[in-house]
Amino acid sequence: MSAYKFNDPDGIYFVTFTVVEWVDIFTRSEYKRIVLESLRFCQKEKGLEIYGWVIMSNHLHLIISRAASGQTLSDIVRDFKKFTSSKIIEAIEKNKCESRRNWMLWIFSSAGKKNRNNTNYQFWKQDNHAEHLMSNKFMDQKLNYIHMNPVNADMVDEPEEYRYSSARDYSGKKGLLSLKMIE
Repeated sequence: MSAYKFNDPDGIYFVTFTVVEWVDIFTRSEYKRIVLESLRFCQKEKGLEIYGWVIMSNHLHLIISRAASGQTLSDIVRDFKKFTSSKIIEAIEKNKCESRRNWMLWIFSSAGKKNRNNTNYQFWKQDNHAEHLMSNKFMDQKLNYIHMNPVNADMVDEPEEYRYSSARDYSGKKGLLSLKMIE
């Protein structure tokens, strides 16, 4: 049985992926790039459809569904989290300039030891807080929440100023990921 519950296989969901212990890993661009590349791969090869997204310092929010011919959302999320976990851990291990390397690896190792499903490290928290978006009003609320995250964190004054978000696309600019727009 899958750890990721998506009861309507064709539904649109708001999900949150949180780094264990809320480690601020995504303050470095190289780790954000791994997430973006993996999302692009999931879009192209697995049928992931993205309606909205934001990468914050220690978590990311997505509004997603699957294409009719795509894999299940449970499988896509599982593969995304597994791949990004291993790639980010590998990047931390190889990055001799990462001042937080030992501390972060210790946290991820400690979390991994507490989870019988892991062999070494745990990067993402197990859950994803999937919320089925069944109305346009609920979709709009979640999209606004996603786009306001960087503003509420005092990172930018306006949502479209934040590079790692779909707010740019919704303001008419070109963003970093291909989107299926909510209308």
